[in-house]
Amino acid sequence: MPDWLVLTLAMPAACVAVVAVTLLRHRTAAVDEDPSETPDVIEYMTMWIGVVYAIVLGLAIAGVWESRSAAQDHVRSEAVALHEISERVRVYPAGVRDRIRGDVDAYVGYVVGTEWKAMADHHRVTEHGAELLGRVRRDVTDYRPRTDFEAQAYQPLVDQVAAADEARSARADSQGATMPGVVWFGLIGGAVVTVGMVFALQIRSTARELALAGLFSALIAFLLFLIWDFDAPYSRGLPASASPFLHLFPHITG
Repeated sequence: MPDWLVLTLAMPAACVAVVAVTLLRHRTAAVDEDPSETPDVIEYMTMWIGVVYAIVLGLAIAGVWESRSAAQDHVRSEAVALHEISERVRVYPAGVRDRIRGDVDAYVGYVVGTEWKAMADHHRVTEHGAELLGRVRRDVTDYRPRTDFEAQAYQPLVDQVAAADEARSARADSQGATMPGVVWFGLIGGAVVTVGMVFALQIRSTARELALAGLFSALIAFLLFLIWDFDAPYSRGLPASASPFLHLFPHITG
């Protein structure tokens, strides 16, 4: 189901549920019930519950956004390291240079064209991608420099291979959801308590109060959806993209 459809269904559903419960409660309430007699302590508790839950929501949104930004940084670091390898091997003999660049291009093309889809659909990197990067590593480390100039370029090339491998490992570790289940339990439970306090305030069934109650619940539903949407950095919402690879390797079409 597309993300936009989930949001389109979740917000009206939350709004309708709150309005329906409010109307049902109003019909079953005692005849002599006076909504204006809500105890001050309930209003005080409602205010603090709302404040605490707003802080929790803000921290959750910041957390998933930071995870998404970190995932994009891993992609950028990997692409930059591979681009540096392609550029630095220009001091090597033509045959060695072309082989290394060809293997780098093969790895980048596979990541952009195949592995990225596996990350989005199955939340994992592939073994073949690791094999292709291993081929690049062997190309670089197995070559014996013949001149001092080549020897000076050898260690930086090895360092860039290590940087690419480290960035790939970080990309693999950032797959899937980043929010623990217990946090989701707290977020959903907090939403139920926060919206439930609306009924504790004994709101009336006037159009204005029903509209406010519905919009309040729809806002909470939207914020929870936003957290869920950003919770998978490579598959939902505004996913981390492969644009750094395509920018640094414009000849790769995937």
